[in-house]
Amino acid sequence: MYPNQYSFRRARTLLSVSTFLIGLALSPVSAQDRPPVLKALEAKGVTVVGTFPSAGGLTAWAGYRGQQPIALYATPDGKHLIAGTLLDDRGNDVNQEALKKAVTTPMADAVWGQVEKSHWIADGSSKAPRIVYVLTDPNCPYCNKLWSDARPWINAGKVQLRHIMVGILTPTSAGKAAALLTSKNPAAALADYEQANTAANAKVMAAGRPKPLEDHGIKPMGKIPAAAQAKLDANEQLMQSLQLRATPALIWRDDKGEVQTRTGAPDGALAAAFGPL
Repeated sequence: MYPNQYSFRRARTLLSVSTFLIGLALSPVSAQDRPPVLKALEAKGVTVVGTFPSAGGLTAWAGYRGQQPIALYATPDGKHLIAGTLLDDRGNDVNQEALKKAVTTPMADAVWGQVEKSHWIADGSSKAPRIVYVLTDPNCPYCNKLWSDARPWINAGKVQLRHIMVGILTPTSAGKAAALLTSKNPAAALADYEQANTAANAKVMAAGRPKPLEDHGIKPMGKIPAAAQAKLDANEQLMQSLQLRATPALIWRDDKGEVQTRTGAPDGALAAAFGPL
C-alpha cells in the first residue's frame, strides 16, 4: 500500500459476525416458498440470489451485501430468518463453499456493473482484450507512477486503463479532476497532464520525497459545476463502497471472472491486474 493515503471514516458494521435473528409478524409460508421476510432484508440493501443446498435439513438462502456473502436460514413458519454460520460438531462451517459458489458470479457481476457505470477517462485502445479500472486523484504522485508503469501494456494494446477520477488528496484535487472530466477531450487532456508530470515526479519519487503533482496545463476549477461535482461524489461513494481508502486503487476481473481490487501497485505487481506482456 502506498504511504499517501486518503482515509475514510470507518464504515459502520452492516451485519454482525455473530448469528442474529430477524423477526417479523408475517403470515406463515411453506419452506419451499420465498419467505416474505426476505423482502425486509432486500429493502435494507441485501441482495438475495436464491436457495442453495444446505446441511442440517434447513432451507438456505444465499445473499450478499456489498462484497460480503450472507447465508440465511428460514424458520418453518416463514416469520423469521437466521443469518450467520452453520457449524458442525467439530466447529466447521458446513455451508461456506456452497454459499460462495451461489453468490460469486452474481456478486461479481453486480460490483462490475457499478464500476462500469462510474465516471472514468479511457487510457488505451477500446479494443484491448483486458479492461482495468483505477481510482485516480490528479494530484497523486503514485497515480502518475502507475500511469507511467502501465505504458508497456497500454502501448501494446493489451489493456485499456479506465481512470475513475476522484478529488480527495489535496484542496485542488477536486478542481483538477473536474477540469479533466469536463474537458473537450478528456483522454487527451489526461494523457498530456500525466506525461508532463512524469519526469519530475520520477525524480522526487526516486529521492523518497513524493509531493502533489504540478498543474502543467490543468487549471483547477474554482467553482465546480453541479454535474461534474455529482460525478466526483458518485466516484467517491463507489470508492467507499469497495472499501478502497487510497489512490491509486486497481479494480479488475481475473481469469475466473471474480472482481479483484488492490490499493497501490508496487514495482512488479502490475502483471496480476494487467496480465502478461
